[in-house]
Amino acid sequence: MKKYSSELNVQYLVSLLKEFNIKKVIVSPGTTHLSFVACVQYDSFFEVYSSVDERSAAYLACGMCLECGEPIVIACTGATASRNYLPGLTEAYYRKLPILAVTGVKGHDIMGHLINQAIDRRTPPADAVVKSVYLPVITNNRDKWSCEVKINDALCELTRHGGGPVHIDLQTLYDRDFSVSTLPSLRKIQRVEPYQCFPKMPSGRIAVFIGSHRDFSEEETKVIDQFCKSRDSVVFCDHTSGYYGDYAVHFALPTYQKYSSELKDIDLLIHIGEVSGEYGCLGGLSIKNVWRVNPDGEIRDTFKKLSYIFEMPENVFFKEYTLPCCQKSEYLDACLKEVRLIEQLIPELPFSNVWIAKNMAKKLPTNSVLHLGILNSLRCWNYFTLPKGVRSYSNVGGFGIDGCVSTLLGASFLHKESLYFGVVGDLSFFYDMNSIGNRHLGHNIRLLVVNNGKGTEFKNFYHTGASFGDLADDYMAAAGHFGNKSKTLVKDYAKNLGFKYLCASNKQEFLNNVDEFVNPVMEEHSILFEVFTDSEDESNALEIIFNLKSDLKGAVVDNITNLLGGKGAVHKILGEKGVDVFKKILKP
Repeated sequence: MKKYSSELNVQYLVSLLKEFNIKKVIVSPGTTHLSFVACVQYDSFFEVYSSVDERSAAYLACGMCLECGEPIVIACTGATASRNYLPGLTEAYYRKLPILAVTGVKGHDIMGHLINQAIDRRTPPADAVVKSVYLPVITNNRDKWSCEVKINDALCELTRHGGGPVHIDLQTLYDRDFSVSTLPSLRKIQRVEPYQCFPKMPSGRIAVFIGSHRDFSEEETKVIDQFCKSRDSVVFCDHTSGYYGDYAVHFALPTYQKYSSELKDIDLLIHIGEVSGEYGCLGGLSIKNVWRVNPDGEIRDTFKKLSYIFEMPENVFFKEYTLPCCQKSEYLDACLKEVRLIEQLIPELPFSNVWIAKNMAKKLPTNSVLHLGILNSLRCWNYFTLPKGVRSYSNVGGFGIDGCVSTLLGASFLHKESLYFGVVGDLSFFYDMNSIGNRHLGHNIRLLVVNNGKGTEFKNFYHTGASFGDLADDYMAAAGHFGNKSKTLVKDYAKNLGFKYLCASNKQEFLNNVDEFVNPVMEEHSILFEVFTDSEDESNALEIIFNLKSDLKGAVVDNITNLLGGKGAVHKILGEKGVDVFKKILKP
């Protein structure tokens, strides 16, 4: 007996059609969509109709859709049959009818190579469908995730903003295996608009995650804080999140650590904002479910756990889910306690961007603004909280090094009475160095350039480039350019443009100059502070930061053991019960 096709992309489509309760299918004869047709023919869930003429099939679907008010699937093969759908799909487009056109295809890679029955549908007419997706053959886990999300996106679009036709180009391998008895169980991602019924919020630990975001207004911050208070929730954020409310938890430092913590276990993560610069430590969070809230309503499956997308302003969402009376901060208190604990574990670090951030972050004056270069500078500064009243930003949208300084300066033009700080690496500075010669520049710039003579990101211990050793310097890390850590190049350039120049090559020199650099009193000149570091020290400092918990555990054991006179003395003084208690305290 023939069952489901062995082609996974076909199984995924059929499985999610059932999840969305889309059951009416009109099929036309052909081969490239045969695997799909066989599946729906086998499964009694579907109501299958036949139409030899694809043009007629599309119009049949219009009539059925108008009559029953449900999405209708039409399916055909890959040659000119699909072209015959266009008149009916055009009708559906202008009448907002949810018709799903599934067309079989041999693969987009063969387009343009004179292969028979390979009609190019990669760019459908603008007024024929509201969305078109391609479902290639699945070969690995990443393909599985991509296929699952694409189908969800396509099926959600059928009813979005009043509805409309959608196209799926479904690749086939013409596999003759139809022996699969069970469809895979897949995620259903649903979109919620303001006028629809809101789903019940699950119980358990709830956290808000904010990617890069414009600054929240006072009212928007208040709405988020009230939600967190009523739900015993927290806000995970970094220095690009634009949130400065009472429930902020700067999560980077604890989540980079290699130890388990129940605080990282989240039942529901509410995802708002855009690209996060703190992507490196997201693997440290254990997330069961994700709801995304954004007015664009687009499916952004950053954490691969998305189940709902709320197409609405964030304050509408948070007001809807704020409870009337419950007021708790247990989760916040526990998170902040853990962050403080981890901060206390930081030992003396090598002279590096991390060390600079640790010693300078708390010194930034209130009401100043901080712009951070992408990757290493942002990463290092995200480990440390900033004083209240300091706003911070980074170019994480496109994640390029090319405009970090210009972005800082452009912001500074508008508020000449406020201090604008910037921290960038040497390659980022030289890429954008022309900007500091702009004639609109005021006296309110404090630019710190961390000069290690290369793209130190490619030399960090965890980076693939680091495995090449010194060979990485030549082309991967682009070492040796721009004077190769010249002591005079930046100095002369900055001074000639009217900047006051400071420099440091070690910790003491930095400490001798940092107070002048962060002085809240604006001077007659903007200041450029060039700090020379070594990429090996930069990497070593990060490796220490990544392993604080395990390092401290060993250090505490050694220190107490030595203090009490060796392992035998520990047992003698503490006793067996005392040793057990001691082990529990140190247990990660």
